Amino acid sequence: MSSFIAPISTDNLLSEAEKENLYLKLIEQLNKDFNLANEPVDFHPSTKPAELKVQLHEKIYRLIQYKFAEYLSLLYIVDVPEETVKQLDGSDLVELSEQVSFLILKREWMKVWFRNKY
Repeated sequence: MSSFIAPISTDNLLSEAEKENLYLKLIEQLNKDFNLANEPVDFHPSTKPAELKVQLHEKIYRLIQYKFAEYLSLLYIVDVPEETVKQLDGSDLVELSEQVSFLILKREWMKVWFRNKY
């Protein structure tokens, strides 16, 4: 049984999810947690990894810019460590939302991976 290795980038994570045949589970988990945060998204199972990356980034960007309370709620529901987010440089909103998207994907991937393995 392989052990969990934290991905180093969004592309790395998404290709790993595909390789492990867990990409659809990752999409399901994202949809579920966004819905719990009252920020429904509809990442369709046919969404390609590159599209998912862009759509998630855009969604996080809009949340940070226009719905900050919902953004914080999402981070809480997904269980992204507050300290990790605080360490990010918030001066560039595009860059920040890309980094937060990766943190969200990383956490969701961890949930999916562990649920599959154990």
